[in-house]
Amino acid sequence: QVQVVESGGGLVQPGGSLRLSCVTSRNIFSLYNMAWHRQVSGKQRELVARMTTGGGTTYVDSVKGRFTISRDNAKNTVYLQMNNLKPEDTAVYYCNADRLRGGKPEAFWGQGTQVTVSS
Repeated sequence: QVQVVESGGGLVQPGGSLRLSCVTSRNIFSLYNMAWHRQVSGKQRELVARMTTGGGTTYVDSVKGRFTISRDNAKNTVYLQMNNLKPEDTAVYYCNADRLRGGKPEAFWGQGTQVTVSS
């Protein structure tokens, strides 16, 4: 079992920045891909950014050039640096760890952190 805990959300004005943190209960980055997702009430959860065990990154088009996913192995922490925030970035952001284990998907989710972009 892996515990995943997000923090760093809050209220920010358009154009501002936030850095989300995701702490895992143990060092899993060599085993699990790490990702940030977001969800607006009533809508489907959306993959925002993902980092593979090898360090490769992918982003949804709407955040490319503005968001950066990174990790600190010594701190068991994954970050999402969000710059030039827009009102449409408002959502609950979730951290996720996933892998295939014995051919079956295995995933762990955090409880989410609210990000609100508003003037």
